[in-house]
Amino acid sequence: MKRTAIILMLSIICHFSTKGSDQIREFTIVESDTLTYTLKLVLDDSGQPQYFFRNIFTPVCYTNECKPVHINFYWDLLGNYERFDLPEGKVLTKVDHDEFKQEDYEKLQEILAQPNSIFADLRMEDLITKGTDNFTDSVDAKAGATLKTIKNQVIDGAVYTCYTLWHIAYGTVVPEMKKIIENYKNDILLHRFLASNNYQYQYWAMENVMDKKGNVQKAYEADLENIIEGRNIFIAKNALQRVSSDFLSSQKRQEWLWKTYQKSPYALQIAILKKLKSVHVTTILASNLKSSLEKSNEEQTSLIQQILNP
Repeated sequence: MKRTAIILMLSIICHFSTKGSDQIREFTIVESDTLTYTLKLVLDDSGQPQYFFRNIFTPVCYTNECKPVHINFYWDLLGNYERFDLPEGKVLTKVDHDEFKQEDYEKLQEILAQPNSIFADLRMEDLITKGTDNFTDSVDAKAGATLKTIKNQVIDGAVYTCYTLWHIAYGTVVPEMKKIIENYKNDILLHRFLASNNYQYQYWAMENVMDKKGNVQKAYEADLENIIEGRNIFIAKNALQRVSSDFLSSQKRQEWLWKTYQKSPYALQIAILKKLKSVHVTTILASNLKSSLEKSNEEQTSLIQQILNP
C-alpha cells in the first residue's frame, strides 16, 4: 500500500469529559510538526471502552481553492472504520458548491466502508487531470484500474473529498488505536470480545487467549466452545482449526463436541471430523461415530473411518 511514511508519537492527555452516562478519554496524535489532532475513546460508566471517534476539520484542496470539511468519524476498538456523521449545521459540498444529496452521503459511506479501496494505491494526480476534477484517460496506467472502476469509487464533483476522507479513515491513526486498546486488555474485555458478534474482535481475542500451539487458557475454554458451536461458521471453523488436540481430548469435551456435531451445518461437521483425525477419541465418541455411519454420506463416511482406524 502506497502511503507517506510518517513516524507517529502518542501522548495521553489526562483529561476526561462526559457524553451522557459515558466518559470520553482523549489522546493527542502527533503526525508531524504541523499536524496534531485529538482522538477520542468512549468509555461506559464502568470504564469499559466502547468505540473511538474523531471530530475532523480538514481542508480539501481543489486546484485553485481549499474548502473546509467538518465531519465526525467512528471506528471500533480495533480501528476498523464504522460510520460517519456531520456536526450540527454542517454539510458536505462538491466542487461547484452544490450540497451533497442523500444519495451522495450514502455513496460516501459505501466508499469509506471499503478497506481495500483503489485509493490505497493511487495518488490524487493518478485520478484527476491537473486543473480540473475530470478523470484522466490514463488512470489505469499505474494501478491497473479501469475508468469505470474509478468512477464507481467516487462521487461526481467530490473526488478530492472522497480521496481525502478515505485516507483519514484508513490512515496512520489506525495502528495507534490498536496500541491504545492494548492498555485496556483484561479478562472483562477478552470475554466480551470472544462473545461479540464482531468477528474481528473474536479473532483478536483468540490471539490473546491461546498460544501458538493452540493451548487455550483455562478461563476462556467456555468462550471457545461457544464460538465453535456458534452461528458464524467461518469463525467456528477457524477456532476449531486453531485449538490444540488436547483441547478436545477429555471425555466431557468430546461429549460436547458430539452434540455440537449433530446440530451443526454440514460444512462444520466436516471440519469437526477433520479435526478429530488428530485427536484420540474416547470409546463413547467412537461408538457414536460408528453408529452415525448408516446416515453418513461418502465424504463423512471416509473421514469417520479414518478416525476409527487411524
